[in-house]
Amino acid sequence: MSERRSIFITGGASGIGRATARYFAERGWFVGIADVNVEGMEDTLGLIEGGFKYMHRLDVRDRDAWDEALAAFNTAAGSRVDVVVNNAGIGTGGPLAELDKEEIDRCLDINLRGVLYGAQAAYPYLKASAPGSALVNIASAAGITGGNGMSVYSATKFAVRGIAESLDAEWAADGIKVSSICPSFIETPLLDGTGNRNSNENIRTRVTAAGLEITPVEEVARTIWNAVHGDDLHYLVGKTARQLAFAKRWMPGKVRKQQRAAGRGILGK
Repeated sequence: MSERRSIFITGGASGIGRATARYFAERGWFVGIADVNVEGMEDTLGLIEGGFKYMHRLDVRDRDAWDEALAAFNTAAGSRVDVVVNNAGIGTGGPLAELDKEEIDRCLDINLRGVLYGAQAAYPYLKASAPGSALVNIASAAGITGGNGMSVYSATKFAVRGIAESLDAEWAADGIKVSSICPSFIETPLLDGTGNRNSNENIRTRVTAAGLEITPVEEVARTIWNAVHGDDLHYLVGKTARQLAFAKRWMPGKVRKQQRAAGRGILGK
């Protein structure tokens, strides 16, 4: 078995996946990325020096494709898979009553079903490389509290946190670490989308107008590194996520009041 540790990251064509691939590669890891965006993956690998890198086209909604992808990566990495990062995900927003079935299904399939499939497919590889192997699920601050126009997305991210908690208990005897990462607003291409089908205003504009910080994506990559080498279950990234978690724990009534006010468009008035 190769002594060089390896990490397999979904959603590796951009954003958090790309930053994480670069972060681990710079520290001597064999890095594998997966995505449906082949051109984006090629760009990611182009930013990584050396030959310890691999890419595989993967639709995380396809359970059989997961087995194929991890088997191929295991071979490329010298029969060793130490970490799998369930990062692939999409955003969707807008009033639930107005969402199309296809929008709901796509978000659930990628953000939730894809995480479950990834965990299931990764288990035998992580068990073989334990102790010290890890499954890292990328959740969100939207998994700490729900908000107006976020019912489907929040449902998936609450679930991702729950999956981490369940597998942390289920896999403890196997020596596999499991954790969730909850970023707030991160500097990725997702900020340039609207996040809401009824709005032409991008997320970045709304975040900036609200006076909220946009956290560098490298901070998420560093937190994933800490999760792999640490022993916590949930990790918060960004001031907004930390403040929200504090308020939800100690001032739940205030958080609810603010969310309802935001839903009526009167927050801050």
